[in-house]
Amino acid sequence: MVPSQTHATSPNIIIVMGVSGSGKTEIGRKLAQELGAEFFDADDFHSPSNVALLRQGIPLDDEKRGPWLDRLAALIEGAIRARQHIVLACSALTRSYRTRLGVGRSQVRLVHLDGEESLLRERLEQRTGHFMPASLLASQCALLERPTDDEQPIRVDISPPPDAIIRQIMVAIGHP
Repeated sequence: MVPSQTHATSPNIIIVMGVSGSGKTEIGRKLAQELGAEFFDADDFHSPSNVALLRQGIPLDDEKRGPWLDRLAALIEGAIRARQHIVLACSALTRSYRTRLGVGRSQVRLVHLDGEESLLRERLEQRTGHFMPASLLASQCALLERPTDDEQPIRVDISPPPDAIIRQIMVAIGHP
């Protein structure tokens, strides 16, 4: 566990966002470990009916995402109230979703993992055991609203190795 003073200037909540295949889970887990924070994967908060739709290659609409976003917002709000440090891997594809999750609050920091669609597709096609098929990448890329400067994102290219990505994030949040 990292000493509590390590968190003095860093946000309580870090949301690692990006489309499927960007490495949210891997980077999120490693970042949480590095920070001594608890890791959560937003995929674990989907309802069984949403997972079934995604397995069939059917993209979720805002109505289907609503309860999922509510569960994630409650997780974040609880962590803020408890002064708990967490890292959440979450697609957070649109500004309205990110706002709903608390991006813009001083306790929440956004990390955007971004990369070329060809690299993302290659990663998805090689991935096994996940409910999100590569066929949904195009719909995610079409829905993606890249964070703007006022959201103060940490923008990270996904092509370097994970350890280099973690170092870049750590420096950006004040942990050189």
